[in-house]
Amino acid sequence: MVKNTSRIFIIAEVGVNHNGDIEIAKQLVDLAYEAGVDAVKFQTFSAEKVVSQQSLQLDMLKKLELSRQDHIELNDYCREKGVIFLSTPFDLESIDFLKSLGLEIFKIPSGEITNLPYLRKVGSLNKKIIISTGMAELEEISKALDILVASGTAKEKITVLHCNTEYPTPFKDVNLLAMLTIKNTLRVKVGYSDHTLGIEVPIAAVALGAEVVEKHFTLDRTMEGPDHQASLEPSELKAMVESIRKIKNALGDGIKRVSPSELHNREVVRKSIVASREIKKGEILSQENITAKRPGVGISPIEWDRVIGRVAKRCFKADEAIEV
Repeated sequence: MVKNTSRIFIIAEVGVNHNGDIEIAKQLVDLAYEAGVDAVKFQTFSAEKVVSQQSLQLDMLKKLELSRQDHIELNDYCREKGVIFLSTPFDLESIDFLKSLGLEIFKIPSGEITNLPYLRKVGSLNKKIIISTGMAELEEISKALDILVASGTAKEKITVLHCNTEYPTPFKDVNLLAMLTIKNTLRVKVGYSDHTLGIEVPIAAVALGAEVVEKHFTLDRTMEGPDHQASLEPSELKAMVESIRKIKNALGDGIKRVSPSELHNREVVRKSIVASREIKKGEILSQENITAKRPGVGISPIEWDRVIGRVAKRCFKADEAIEV
């Protein structure tokens, strides 16, 4: 039997699509909650600690920062709405800050998968961990897992997300089956962080066994910012969540059985052995005088060989169900 009892954990990735505005961030939380997601995720960083002073990204990232007070406010706001607040830390101080907020799940971004001090610090917290693997080879993922476990986090608490970091990701580069390679080779729970356009790939990931799905969303794809273009708009996010919930329900438990909804169809579409013409009492039943027709209320044609050669105990009209 295939276990299929856990709910798919869906993360609505705001990231920096709030453009540094706490009110837009709250509006996105509202819309994510209405869409039915389990968590809303932001990004926690100090631009000057993430990139060098010479980086062309510095000015852009400064505009996208949320203050510590913004984080506290958003954490409280998510709690009030009944949705989990998550945020990805991009530096060591941000890890400590998110710990102080009481986060029970830590999300490691693709870019930190080779950052030993970072991995050790997150691993030492012994919290649930979700780690993205964009740009990573299988060996690098395995090494990161070893570091997290050695630092104090049980492997059972870690979920590895297959990911491609190109925004948007071309379909030919998704390589969704790699998620199964990660699962089967590393013996770990898996999920999928999506950067493709549309909702098809996340839904396919669930069908393949993803336990966690992460997807960027925005108020409007035409807004200025680095991630808006590859993000879902609110109506699309809701459609994705609804589709994932339906697909999860449709996967079932893997046991082949007759479902209650189709049981009544048996008599309608299956067949019974009937007389193909009038049969007299004492006549030998043969392929010349019997056939199989609907409905399936009499002897099943799977019993054909058992019926052939028997003596008719009474007369049968054409199309009458045979009794032996």
